[in-house]
Amino acid sequence: MPKDVPEPASPSQNIEADFCIIGAGPGGLTLAAAAAAFGQRVVLIEKHRMGGDDLNYGSIPSKALLAAAKRANAMRTASPFGIRGVEPLIDLAGVRRHVKDVIARLAPNASAERFAGLGVRVIAAPAKFVDRSTVTAGDFRIRARRFVIATGSSPRIPEISGLVEVPYFTTESIFENATPIAHLIVIGGGASGLELAQAYRRLGSRVTVLDAAQALGDEDPELALVVLTRLNSEGIVIREGVNIKRVSGERGRILVKIETAEGADSIEGSDLLIAAGRKANVADLGLDAAGIEATSAGITVNAGLRTGNRRVYAIGDVTGGAQSDHAATHHAEVVLRRTLFRRHTKAAGRSAPRVVFTEPELAYTGLSEAEARAKYGGVNVLRWPYHENDRAQAERETDGHIKVVTSKRGAILGAGIVGAQAGEVIQMWSLAISQSLNIKAMTRWISPHPTLSEINKRAAFRYFATSPSNPYVRKVIALLAKLG
Repeated sequence: MPKDVPEPASPSQNIEADFCIIGAGPGGLTLAAAAAAFGQRVVLIEKHRMGGDDLNYGSIPSKALLAAAKRANAMRTASPFGIRGVEPLIDLAGVRRHVKDVIARLAPNASAERFAGLGVRVIAAPAKFVDRSTVTAGDFRIRARRFVIATGSSPRIPEISGLVEVPYFTTESIFENATPIAHLIVIGGGASGLELAQAYRRLGSRVTVLDAAQALGDEDPELALVVLTRLNSEGIVIREGVNIKRVSGERGRILVKIETAEGADSIEGSDLLIAAGRKANVADLGLDAAGIEATSAGITVNAGLRTGNRRVYAIGDVTGGAQSDHAATHHAEVVLRRTLFRRHTKAAGRSAPRVVFTEPELAYTGLSEAEARAKYGGVNVLRWPYHENDRAQAERETDGHIKVVTSKRGAILGAGIVGAQAGEVIQMWSLAISQSLNIKAMTRWISPHPTLSEINKRAAFRYFATSPSNPYVRKVIALLAKLG
C-alpha cells in the first residue's frame, strides 16, 4: 500500500454506540450515567479532565474559595454577637490547599473508573466529526445513533492593547494562585468577576473592578443594587462605563489606562484578573463535516437542543445560552426525555434559575419584572424584606428582600431574592414555575419557624393584601356571618 494512503481502521478501532457524548462536564456526565442506566451503549469522550470546568476550574473551586473568604470575614465581624472580632491571618497557600482538597474529594464522582463501572466507554482524546455520523477520537472511530456535544466554554479574553505582554489570571487559572495579592484589578463586573472580587477582598487584597457597561447589568437592577452596595461597603471599588485603552507592566506592578465620561485615568495594581465572560468551545470539532451550524455565541440548536444534523444535539455552555452547571444538567435531562422517551420537552432558556454567589447572594428564576411587563403588560410585584424575618434578625443577615412577579390572575411569572442563602430559598419558586402554580399555592404550606424560607410565604400573602378592604369580599364575609 502506498505510503500516502492511510491504512483503514482495524475492526478493534471501530465503535458502534447509541450515544456518543463529547465532553465530560456536568451535562455530559449526567447524560452518560442516565443513558447507560437505561441500557444504552454510551461512549464518553473527554480531552482534558473528567468533571470539566465545573469541578476543576469553575463552580466548585470558586465556591471553595468563597467559603474560605466567608470564614475570614466572619472573624472580622463577630463583635455584634458578643465575640471579639479579630483580623485573621491569611495563608493563601493554605487556602489553595483547601480548594484542591475539595476538588479531590469530589473527583471520584466524576472519574473515568466510576463511569466505566456504570457501563460507559470513556475515551481520553480530542473528538472530531469526520462526517454526519462519525467521530474520531484518538485511535477510535465512533459511529452512533445520537451524538451530544457538551464541550462547555472557556474564558473570553478581550482585545486590549498590551494584554498579550502582561501576566494575568483568568476565572480558571486564579485558583492556582498561592501567593498574596496586594491589589487585584478585575476586568469584568459580571457574576464571576464580583464573586472573586469579594473573595479576594475578604482575603486581604485591595480590589478594583472595571466594567465597560454596568456591573451585574444582566440582573434585575433593584436586586443588584443591594449586592453592589454591600461590595462597596466592604471596600471594593467598582468603576462602570470604563473603556480600557491599554495595560502594561509585570506582576507586582500592573498599569491599566482607562477612559470614562470624566476623562482619562490610570489604575495601578499588583495583579490582573480577566473576568470578561466566556466563549463556547467549538474549535476543532469538525462541525462543518457534520453539517452543524455555529455562530460566535455557540452552536445553533432548536428548543429541543437539536442541531441542524438530526443525529446531533448540543447542551450546556456550548449552545451560547445560560452558562451554568445546573443549566447543562437540565439540558441533559431534556435530551434524555426527547431521545429515549420521545417527549417533546423544551429547554428552559432564560427562565432557568441563576445565582450570583456573592454575600448577599442574588438568585432569580423565571421572568424579571422588566421581561414580564414587556410580555404581559400589567403585572403584580410582591415584596418582603429580610429585616422582617426572625431568623434573619437572629443571624444578623437583614440586608435584602424577595421580589415576586405574577400576572393579574396570580400566575407566578418570576421570583428574585437578594439576601442570605438566596440560592437555597429560591428553589421552591423554581419548582412553582416549573409546575405552573398560582400564587395561592404558595400560601398553603406550613413553613418551619424561624427559617429564612418564611419570606416566600409572606411575599405570597402580599398578593391578597387588598382583600380585607375589597367591598365584595367584605359583603361575602358579612353574609357568611349571618348564616352562622
